[in-house]
Amino acid sequence: MLYHIYETQRSLMEPFTDFAQAASKLFSNPVSPLSQTSAAQRMAAGYDLLYRLGKDYEKPAFDIHTVDVDGIGVAIHERIEVDKPFCELRRFKRFSDDPATLTKLKTQPVVLIVAPLSGHYATLLRDTVRTMLKDHKVYITDWKNARLVPLSEGEFHLDDYVNYVQEFIRHLQGEYGNCHVISVCQPTVPVLAAVSLMASRGEKTPLTMTMMGGPIDARKSPTSVNNLATNRSFEWFENNVIYRVPDKFPGAGRRVYPGFLQYTGFVAMNPDRHASSHYDYFKDLIKGDDASAEAHRKFYDEYNAVLDMDADYYLETIQTVFQDYKLVNGTWDVRSPAGKIERVRPQDITATALFTVEGELDDISGSGQTEAAHDLCSGIVRKEQRHMEAKGAGHYGIFSGRRWRDLVYPKVREFILEHEVTPQSETTPAPAPVAKATAPVAVAAPAKPKPKPKASPRPQPKPAVKAAPAASPARAAAKPAAVVAPVATRWVKAEGTAQPTGAAEPAQADLGTAKATATATAAPASRGTSRSSKARKA
Repeated sequence: MLYHIYETQRSLMEPFTDFAQAASKLFSNPVSPLSQTSAAQRMAAGYDLLYRLGKDYEKPAFDIHTVDVDGIGVAIHERIEVDKPFCELRRFKRFSDDPATLTKLKTQPVVLIVAPLSGHYATLLRDTVRTMLKDHKVYITDWKNARLVPLSEGEFHLDDYVNYVQEFIRHLQGEYGNCHVISVCQPTVPVLAAVSLMASRGEKTPLTMTMMGGPIDARKSPTSVNNLATNRSFEWFENNVIYRVPDKFPGAGRRVYPGFLQYTGFVAMNPDRHASSHYDYFKDLIKGDDASAEAHRKFYDEYNAVLDMDADYYLETIQTVFQDYKLVNGTWDVRSPAGKIERVRPQDITATALFTVEGELDDISGSGQTEAAHDLCSGIVRKEQRHMEAKGAGHYGIFSGRRWRDLVYPKVREFILEHEVTPQSETTPAPAPVAKATAPVAVAAPAKPKPKPKASPRPQPKPAVKAAPAASPARAAAKPAAVVAPVATRWVKAEGTAQPTGAAEPAQADLGTAKATATATAAPASRGTSRSSKARKA
C-alpha cells in the first residue's frame, strides 16, 4: 500500500514540478520581462530548487564517449554483451585509428567490474569505469530495476546473484582466456562466494580479485548500516520494508524493497550535509556560479536515481551478510542453476591473487570489514595478498573522485599488471595457477609488469606502528619520512614519492558533493567516423 501511496503522491506533484521548472525559466531567460525585476535571480533559483526537489529521477547514462590514452583520444562504444532477466553485462569497447595505440589496447588486461545492487544504478561507478578504461578492457554488471522485470521472469535470490557473477566470469574467460574482477561495496560478498565455488569445483578462477569497501565481516567496526540490520529482526524487515510494485509498471505485483525507501535511508544518514548542499546550490544560482551549480546537478541526478530490489534478494542479503554472518562462519550454502547445494569455502581459492581496499573515513563499511577476506582466503599465499587503507577517503572516495584517481587506482592498476602473466586475447590460453610459497613475503606492488618473484624472501624494512587512531593496529610501513604518506597499508608499501593530501576534505566531499570540481569529458566521437574503413577496434 505504501508504494501505491508514494506513486499517487508523485503523480499529483508532477504538475507542480513542471510549473516550477517553467517559472524558473521565465525568471532567468533574458528575453522574458520577468527577468528584469529586482528579485528575478532569487525567484529563478527558488523555483529551480523546488523543481529538482520534486522531480522524478530516472536511470542516468554512463555518458562515456571518449577517453585519453597517452594523449590519443580513444572512442568508446557501449554495448550489451550478455542480457539476463535482472542484469546486463555491459562492455565499453574502445576504438582507435592510431596503430601504436591500437596495439597497446589489444594487449591490456580484461577487467570485470561488479557493481553494487544496493539501491543505486551501476552508473554510480562512472568515474571508476572512465579511469579504468585508460589501461584496461572494461566490462560492468548493470543491474536492472526490479519493478521493470515482469513476474514471468521469476524471483531473484542472492544465490542467483552469485550464479550471475560466475556466468559473467566464464564468459570473459571464454573470450580472453581469463580476467580480473573488481567488486565495489555490496558485491564483495557474492563475488568471493562465486570465486570460492569455482575453485572448489576445480574450475579456472580469475587472475585477481580486488575488493573495495565491502562487508565481508560485518561484525568488525559496525556502522549505522550494520546496526540497523542487527537491531531489527528478519521478520521486521519483511513486514515493514517489502511492498508490491503498482500496476503501472511492467513488474506489477512483484515483491520489492522500493528504491524510494532506500533513498530515504541514504539521506537520513547525513541529512545536514544534504540540506547544506541544496542551500549552497541555491546560493550558487543567485551568484551565477554556473560551474558549481552544474556539478551539483550532475551529482544529484546520479544520487537521486534509485532502483527497486527484488524482495528475496534483499532479505537474504540482510540475513546472510548482516545477521547470521554465514560467509565468515562457514555456513553459507548456495544453490547452483542445476539445483545442487554447494558450500562456500574461500579457503579453496589458491590461484587468484587478492587485493582489498578500505577508506579511512568509510561510514558504511567499517575498518577491517573488507580486510577480513584475507583470513578467509587462507589458501592464497601471503605474497599474493595485499591490503590498502586510503587516508582521508570515505566510502565513495575509494572508487570515485580525486582520492580514487590519485591514491587507489595506481595501486589497483599495478596489482593487476603484476598478475597479468600474458597478454589477453581471444586465442590466449589461461595462465598457470600461482604456486604456493612456504613463507609469507611482503612485497611492494611494482609500477610495471614483472616476472614472478623468486621463492627466496628478501629482507624487508622494519615495521613501524601506524599513528592514525582509526586504523587497524600495527600496519607495516616504509621508513618514517617527514611527510605523511597518503595511503596506509599492511602489504602494499607506501611509496616515498607519493604526495601528501594535506588536510582531509570536508565530509561533504566524501558524499560526492557537487562542490568538487567536475571532471572534464571529451566531446563524443562521431559514430560515422568510428565505423569508417580506417577505424580499428580493441
